[in-house]
Amino acid sequence: MQTVLITGCSSGFGLETAKYFLDRGWKVVATMRTPREDLLPRSEHLRVLALDVTNSERIRQAVQEAGPVDVLVNNAGIGLLNALEGTPMDTVREVFETNTLGTIAMTQAVLPQFRERKSGVIVNVTSIVTLTSLPMLSVYTASKAAVNAFTESLALELQQFNVRVNLVLPGRASETRFGENARSRMGAVPDPYADLAQSIFAGWAQSSEPGTQASDVAETVWRAANDSSCPIRQPAGADALATTGQFP
Repeated sequence: MQTVLITGCSSGFGLETAKYFLDRGWKVVATMRTPREDLLPRSEHLRVLALDVTNSERIRQAVQEAGPVDVLVNNAGIGLLNALEGTPMDTVREVFETNTLGTIAMTQAVLPQFRERKSGVIVNVTSIVTLTSLPMLSVYTASKAAVNAFTESLALELQQFNVRVNLVLPGRASETRFGENARSRMGAVPDPYADLAQSIFAGWAQSSEPGTQASDVAETVWRAANDSSCPIRQPAGADALATTGQFP
C-alpha cells in the first residue's frame, strides 16, 4: 500500500485530492495549518497532521511523523488579487513564502528518502495563469511561475535517482476558496486601477465558461502520481485544457 503526503488539505483541491487517494486504497497523510479530523472520512489509512509550510520546524516534524511516503503533493498555497502598486511588500513576501518557498522546502525535506530508495514522485500544483497572463495577478502568477521553473529543472536533476517531478496546472477554481482567500489580502485597489479591477470582477461574475472543479485537479494529480508516461505539465479543468489546446 502506497502513501501520499498532501499539503493544504483544509479545503478545495487539497481536500478533494486527499479523498480521491483514500477512495483508491492509498494511505493518506493530509496536512493543514489547523488539523480538522471531521473534514475527511474516517479511515485507518488516514492521518491528519499540523503543517505550516513556511515553518521549517513544522515541516521537519510533519515529515518525521509521516514516515516513509511514496508521493508528495505540494498543494498548499494562498491567493492574491491586486495591482502591484497597491500590494505591500510584506504581502508579496507572504505569498512567495507559502507558494514558492513552501513548495521548495517541502520538496527538500522528502528528497533524502526518495533518493535513498531510488523511487518517489513529487507533484506540484501551480496554475494555468502561469501560461496565460492576466492583470491584477502579477505577484500570485510570479510565485507560481517560479514553481514551474523549479519543477522542470528539478525533474532533470532527479532523473538519476528514478524520482519523478510533475506539474498540475488548474484553471479558474470554481468551487474553492481562492477568491475569498485572495481578497482577504487584497487591501485597497489604487484609484488608477479601480476601473480595471471592477471590469475584471464583473467579467468573472458573468462568465459562463466552466471553471475547474476540485475533482478535476484530484484526478489529474492522481494521474501524475501514477502514470510515469504523462508529460511533466498536466492541465486540470476544462478551461485549463482549452488554454493549452487540449480539449476535454
